[in-house]
Amino acid sequence: MSDTRPGDGTLSPELRAVLRRWADEGGALATRAGVVLLAADGLRDAEISRRLGVSRQTVGSWRQRWTSAGIDGLEHRPRTGRPATVDEAEVVTRTLLAPGGSGASRAVARELGLSHATVAGIRRRWRLVPDEPVSPSVPTRPPLPGADVWVMGLYVDGLRGVLLAGTRLVPSPPATSGTVIGADVLAGLDRSLDAALASASASASASAQRDGSGPAEVPGAGAGTDHAASRRQGRTTAVAPGSAGAAGGWGDGAAAPGEPHRDPAHAVGTTGAFGADPGQVPADSSGPGSDGRRAAGTRTAPPEVDSRARSADVGASDRALAGYLAQASRRHPDLALHAVTLWDDASDGAPASATDAPQPSGTTGTVTCHHIPARSTWRTFLRAMIALDSTSHPESSRRVYLDLAAELERYAAGRPDDPQHTVRWLRENVAGHLGAESAKASSARGHTWSGVNQIDLGSFNECVVIETVRLSGTITRGEIAHRTGLTQQSVSRIARSLLDRGILIEDAQLRATSGKPRTPVRLRGAAAHALGIHIDPELLTAVVIDLDGAIVCTRTRSVSADTDPAEFVERVAALGRETLAEAGGAVRPDGFLGIGVAVPGPVDIASGTVLGPPLMSAWGDLPLLYLLKDHFPCPVIMEKDSTAAAAGERWIGRDRRARDFAYLYLGTGVGTGLYLNGDIYRGVSANAGEFGQLCAIALGRVDKDGRPEILPECNPPVSVPDLAARGGLRPVATTGGSTAAYLAVGRAAAAGDRAAAAAVREVAQAVGRGALGLIDLLDIDLIVLGGPFFTDDVADFYLAEIARTVNEFPTARRLRRVEVEPSVLSAGAAAVGAASTIFHATFTPRLRGRETRARHLPTG
Repeated sequence: MSDTRPGDGTLSPELRAVLRRWADEGGALATRAGVVLLAADGLRDAEISRRLGVSRQTVGSWRQRWTSAGIDGLEHRPRTGRPATVDEAEVVTRTLLAPGGSGASRAVARELGLSHATVAGIRRRWRLVPDEPVSPSVPTRPPLPGADVWVMGLYVDGLRGVLLAGTRLVPSPPATSGTVIGADVLAGLDRSLDAALASASASASASAQRDGSGPAEVPGAGAGTDHAASRRQGRTTAVAPGSAGAAGGWGDGAAAPGEPHRDPAHAVGTTGAFGADPGQVPADSSGPGSDGRRAAGTRTAPPEVDSRARSADVGASDRALAGYLAQASRRHPDLALHAVTLWDDASDGAPASATDAPQPSGTTGTVTCHHIPARSTWRTFLRAMIALDSTSHPESSRRVYLDLAAELERYAAGRPDDPQHTVRWLRENVAGHLGAESAKASSARGHTWSGVNQIDLGSFNECVVIETVRLSGTITRGEIAHRTGLTQQSVSRIARSLLDRGILIEDAQLRATSGKPRTPVRLRGAAAHALGIHIDPELLTAVVIDLDGAIVCTRTRSVSADTDPAEFVERVAALGRETLAEAGGAVRPDGFLGIGVAVPGPVDIASGTVLGPPLMSAWGDLPLLYLLKDHFPCPVIMEKDSTAAAAGERWIGRDRRARDFAYLYLGTGVGTGLYLNGDIYRGVSANAGEFGQLCAIALGRVDKDGRPEILPECNPPVSVPDLAARGGLRPVATTGGSTAAYLAVGRAAAAGDRAAAAAVREVAQAVGRGALGLIDLLDIDLIVLGGPFFTDDVADFYLAEIARTVNEFPTARRLRRVEVEPSVLSAGAAAVGAASTIFHATFTPRLRGRETRARHLPTG
């Protein structure tokens, strides 16, 4: 071009052609080109403003740029210090997962190098209002309908990736447990995605070779890289500042001053998140910077062969996706489901509408289809959706997304040439999480045990006083002051308040030889009650206890391990209601604190899910906690059975258990509950105390890959009868399954039968070797034995063998003597412990900020 800075009325044919092309392509440059073209035709600023729908200030600004700098002045020039692109999903993720108060707009803006106005604008578009519950508006195309958004699944094959989202119109109540995933989980997902994408590319290449259409180009392979592969990587730029759809203020992601906001989903020629509408691939382009030629060395099949092969691959992908969506519709009938296309290499044209996508067959509803927001890449959009889900729903925990990462890794490790090579991840059913509001209103059924906690212990010192009284049984105010270090005046004031509220009562005065008589105080057992439920593969146990640990009533019900999960939950709820009804007037409505549920591990406490419990394969991943919350209008908490037993031992054992100890729980498997440093130790995932592998390592029982074996000895009801039978004991015919057989061998051992005694002793020795590892690791001097299979008949065998092992073999045996004692709890240790966890959470003194259960239990 001979002149790049002509006046308004002089446009060379070359300049006019360039400006016409800009105007036809759309976007921010279209408005600027339109200003210059209309000015060249002699129109005044007011008329240009009216025709283009922009302000007169904008028209004057671009005419001045054109006059001073020519065509270069119309192109975007990023402001120094600002990023060249703005990815809205990245802003949303940083906002939601920021620690502490660093999620404010100004803090996020500083971190990302954006203006405060840009971040605030993005938050408004996604409807993320500070200091209010998360009730987002996700700007997919079309937008997701509903204020409550869940991530429900992910589908990936060699051609496409689809995120399955679920919505409902009513937002979830605000999460009380804070953010349950972090940057480490997202980083792990990123690594798994990278591996899965590489496998998807290999799968596409294998498919091409099978069909004779030549190998597919690998993402990132240079000039020959296909455009679709770059979309799969999700790392292309989001929205360039100054282009249509850019966010924020002028210079860091917005249109120029006064330019109209254009909806990227409807503006003609507007680019999407990847420089093209999702699913649209230039017909003669091999990728950015290519000239349309294929990479050197690539075989080219005849057009008709290539077309048939591609049609077959697309058809197979469509059928697989439709089957996946049908499965999702059956599993999640209570949610509106939405398939959000992350990338789609199966589409040769413009994005398909919702009615064009594969629809599930055999379902009453449909899955609506969407595309990612135009202001995000698919990778950052996926991260933002995970952040929205996890911060809105505590049950969408780390475990859910670690499961997703594991599924992606399995896909990456699979055979790329397998036609069924797909990721078909679906999370567990969340129906119980959704119906809580309506269920709570109907489930009470006239009961008065609402769980409204009238015992509001807002003072740390109040809890200290209660704990001191509980450990002592009865104690005077002066002794409380001496033991706690509180002043006499503080103790008197706190004791008076607790007496007035009915938590403490006074005993008879103690006459002293001199001075004023002293009046001891003690806990009033009837001041509070809790229900504990223990779930075992063969037996359900429910118990109501008072604040002193006295059992008010107990009920049991036999159950089969293969019972349907829905029926199982109904039985558990019915047993709980029956037990509370039997307790009757003994339980004050304003003193019922809640329900504790003890389950076999491993458990996901954050999502309330039991993860494949032993001998209960029918359960799978059952969201038990939230299903039970639908039946009870009161606080419900879930705990691993061995941990619950340790909590009960601490609460009921009073001063006898006022030091660190490990509780060996002999149930369907052997587990450990740990009480360390004045509190129950749960670990990062609340699964501390898994004991079986520790025994296997101690005994050297590992497979060829070094994986610890599953020890039969760590399942006493099965291993003891088997060992006794091999030792010559004649099996006793029973109808009670493994439990009855175990009890029969125990009776024979107590009666002096050598085979039975040898069987019990062999199991006790294996458990003792695991206990030895605990002693050396934790340096504790007390082990407590309990559980349903620690019966009177076999107690002496276990106590003797374990005491011998933990005192003769430890490295520091000269420095301590380890006591091995039976539990103070009954055979229903887990049920009593489950109820005790409610008291433990309510009354145990804890400093604020400590990572543990909240003292103020939720009301539902």
